[in-house]
Amino acid sequence: MLITVTTDKTVRETAAALQTAVEANHFGVMHIHDLKESMWKNGIVFAHECVIFEVCQPQQAKKVLDENMSISTALPCRISIYEEGGKTILATLKPTTLLAMFNTPQLAGVAQKVEAAIVKIMQEAAAAIPTAH
Repeated sequence: MLITVTTDKTVRETAAALQTAVEANHFGVMHIHDLKESMWKNGIVFAHECVIFEVCQPQQAKKVLDENMSISTALPCRISIYEEGGKTILATLKPTTLLAMFNTPQLAGVAQKVEAAIVKIMQEAAAAIPTAH
């Protein structure tokens, strides 16, 4: 149900790389939630870095919503970046698993395309920082 990718980059470095990877793969960033900052603004001290990106590929979202508007409750796709055990982790819920919960087998192909693209985006964001030559 969960897809994870690990990187040696910091949460902030990974977030910057994710922004670039999302756009390079024809997705859009709809919103970015910084949980540590949001909690601090509400008077809560939260020691962990956690940034959640809401991403969307509008053409695929339209196909899904044209078929079943209730799937809007599971949109947009989210990619979370957090630190755990000295590593930075990118994580997302599998679009194929989420769509399967809506009993819409006709959307399996769309879910598989979106899932493959999100995995590619996460892997690109996690890739080693290029070194200057």
